[in-house]
Parts: sequence; C-alpha cells; structure tokens
Amino acid sequence: MTKLLFVAVGAAAGFAYYHFIGCSTGTCPISSNPYISTMYGGLMGFTLGMVKED
Repeated sequence: MTKLLFVAVGAAAGFAYYHFIGCSTGTCPISSNPYISTMYGGLMGFTLGMVKED
C-alpha cells in the first residue's frame, strides 16, 4: 500500500513538473510530454518506495 502511495505522489509530482516548469520548445524529452513526465515521476516514486521497504 505504501509503494502505491509513493507511485501516486511521484506521478503527481511528474505532472506538476510538466505543467509548471515544462519545456515549451519540445526539445526536452521528459518534460515536454505530460505522459512521459507523469510516468517518469511514477517510476521515481516507485524507486523511492522500494528503498523505504519495511
């Protein structure tokens, strides 16, 4: 359950990064696409969730 929370928060942070900072020119591979940015954030959240494993 905790890992799912980490993934959800990471995905939300990834989307927020795209929305507020982003890359308007389209040359940034991660931050120019909301889907990739959200998936990348979820992956980072999953990674952090694995580290916090009890």
